[in-house]
Amino acid sequence: MFRRTAGWFLLLLLVLGFPALALAQTAPSADTQARLNALEQAVHQQQAATASAQMSGDNAWMLTSSALVLLMTGPGLALFYGGLVRRKNILGTMMQSFAMMGLVTILWALVGYSLAFGHGNLFLGGFEHVFLRGVGLAPNPDYGPTVPEQTYMIYQLMFAIITPALIMGAVAERVKFSSMAVFLSLWSLVVYCPMAHMVWGVGGLFNSAGAHIPSFDFAGGTVVHITSGVSALVFALYIGKRIGYPQTAMPPHSMVLSFIGACLLWVGWFGFNAGSAVAANGLATSAFVNTHFATATAALGWTIFEWVHNGKPTALGAISGAVAGLVAITPASGFVAPMSALAIGLIAGFFCSFMVFKVKSIFGYDDSLDAFGVHGAGGTLGALLTGVFATCAINPAYGAGKPTGWIDGNPHQMLNQLAAVGVSWGLAIVGTLVLLFLVDKTMGLRVAPEDEIAGLDLSQHGEEGYALD
Repeated sequence: MFRRTAGWFLLLLLVLGFPALALAQTAPSADTQARLNALEQAVHQQQAATASAQMSGDNAWMLTSSALVLLMTGPGLALFYGGLVRRKNILGTMMQSFAMMGLVTILWALVGYSLAFGHGNLFLGGFEHVFLRGVGLAPNPDYGPTVPEQTYMIYQLMFAIITPALIMGAVAERVKFSSMAVFLSLWSLVVYCPMAHMVWGVGGLFNSAGAHIPSFDFAGGTVVHITSGVSALVFALYIGKRIGYPQTAMPPHSMVLSFIGACLLWVGWFGFNAGSAVAANGLATSAFVNTHFATATAALGWTIFEWVHNGKPTALGAISGAVAGLVAITPASGFVAPMSALAIGLIAGFFCSFMVFKVKSIFGYDDSLDAFGVHGAGGTLGALLTGVFATCAINPAYGAGKPTGWIDGNPHQMLNQLAAVGVSWGLAIVGTLVLLFLVDKTMGLRVAPEDEIAGLDLSQHGEEGYALD
């Protein structure tokens, strides 16, 4: 009886004690728990350090790109345009680029950034960022999840600076400085900001991340080059030819300055295109490589065309071709493969040289420095060829494995590209005509004949670029 009772008692202890024993065996000791906590904390710290390193690297690249794009305006464009005009107009021409560096900066800070990148409608941003309200050091996931929004803001400012400055190449040597300053300031708000919002802004009509008419423009084929180039042509037609054109020869006064300016543009354009990845990543590398490849083949294409057409290859032709290649690859730089970039550049070199040598002579307009022939024509060509050569292997804009451009199996993309090109042309033509009319009727656009003969340096600024005496 005793043994039976003891047996039952031991069995009861075993049943009741087994869970506690199992728990004691599985529950970590205080030392083990401390080690687990420390490991978890180390993992979190490593993740935070990785994110911080990525943000630091991306931010460093974007700030560098911002400086490179500013380099494109001054000294790049200032020297390029300045060397192409006659000696008596060099300071007046360079001042036009320099003025945009100041005026557009102020407008951008006050209202421009908000109109371009604020939340609005399909065509224009709102006023949420007026006076840069809410634009701080925290990232804005809509535009750059790994860089401060102020970095993105200042980067886009550099685009807004150079775009109106490009227009003045078509009307060089004959526009009043005061009228130029007012017209281009208004143009940046009326034409540039709406187009920037439509293509890159949240909810914009052509934003490739949206669901309306997704158009591919990686770094500004429509926003920068079509708007400025078409506006340049409209301006040239409105204001008329220079005194003596085309009977009087008006060759560049310093190809050395223009050559240096073109080389600076080539270097600065890496920030323009590769920086549009808004990160130091593989897409930036792709845009960087494509930019260089297309520029090289465009310089070759223009040189060949000119060699055949005129019998000699010139430095002016080579640098003009390089700029044409930079323009044409801009919208495609983050969407195409390197071999496609070579093709785009070669086509652009031939096409833009044809526009300058043949089309301009046929119609007889005075596009002083070929702003339309290079930027308007090259930007249009590049935007359309982007729709042809874009591939999901480089940029899966519609999702992994889904075709992007025509060669990828998506010919419909060409319709989207045509729509964006058409709106760019229409906005540039209408907006420029309205602004030219208003400024002309209130201030007058063109310098007096005697001032044009004397040159912009003396008539507009009271100084000369060269003290030759």
